[in-house]
Amino acid sequence: MFREMRRKRQKLEDAEAQAVLAAATSGVLSLVGDDGYPYGVPLSHAYVDGRLVFHGSMKGHKLDAMRANPKASYTVVQQDQVVPEEFTTYFRSVIAFGRMRVLEGDEKLAALRQLGDRFWPGHPEEREAEIAPRLDHMVVFVMDIEHMTGKQARELA
Repeated sequence: MFREMRRKRQKLEDAEAQAVLAAATSGVLSLVGDDGYPYGVPLSHAYVDGRLVFHGSMKGHKLDAMRANPKASYTVVQQDQVVPEEFTTYFRSVIAFGRMRVLEGDEKLAALRQLGDRFWPGHPEEREAEIAPRLDHMVVFVMDIEHMTGKQARELA
């Protein structure tokens, strides 16, 4: 179903790709948008238990697109160092593929806590104070990852 990487020497092992997702704080979520046009939107995320967790507005292009077609990809660039004298870039990136779904109830609250802990660990009281008044006014969604590939410049291998 998913293509194999052509440049296998540049492929990151699964554990390395997961570490990139865990370390990164943002990436670009790509969906099929209006009239079949690609729609890419930068988002913050948390990588927890093999899935990517996001939050956003209860209305809009992103939510409409994922409800119409739950298949998506998410791209993270961890390193992007231009090396002019070598006419190249030393990069490390991951693309995750999966299906999007909206969370409800206890699962939604747990995911919001994961996001809060990702961005301000060790502050559960402040996290709860932030979540409580907003819980019913935001959507929380996840990408259940089906496949991912990580790639790095051969100079970093």
